[in-house]
Amino acid sequence: MAGQTSTHAGSSSTSRAPHIALPACGRGHDARLLARHGYAVTGFDFADAAIAEARGLAATERLAVAFEQRDIFTLGPDYAERFDAVWEYTCFCAIDPDRRAEYAQVLQAILRPGGILLACFYPLREGTDGPPFPVSREGIATVLEPCFRIVEAGEPPASPERRRNLEWFVTAERRAS
Repeated sequence: MAGQTSTHAGSSSTSRAPHIALPACGRGHDARLLARHGYAVTGFDFADAAIAEARGLAATERLAVAFEQRDIFTLGPDYAERFDAVWEYTCFCAIDPDRRAEYAQVLQAILRPGGILLACFYPLREGTDGPPFPVSREGIATVLEPCFRIVEAGEPPASPERRRNLEWFVTAERRAS
């Protein structure tokens, strides 16, 4: 409603729904959940088949969700400061560890000043094989710190049994670039 202050995280507007980006959105399950809760959502994925299925599922549910087949490393120029928040879940672990700092820079670029990164990092484990490539709490902080101020980090309040003790939840605020 016009004039009402939004209670959504990351919103600085009084009349529009916060716009959330989902990199590596797959079939759009999280994107559709967020849309059902009133957020404006854009999901990106490298795989044409995933995007096609995501669009079909959103259409079946009559949800307005934008999905785009895209290499996430190319988002910065086209989506500069476009989003209020990013929901990161299982994209980070699919990225070669040597490119994770670049990924953090892309997320910083597409977020508005003060934008929020909500992330559930997986899998917390040792090793170098992947994807999914292992992640560590220290590695997450090292990659994010130049681009984000970590506001909160810890175990998520709930995880599927098979992912317990393998996930790390982070809320971070975009630093000025």
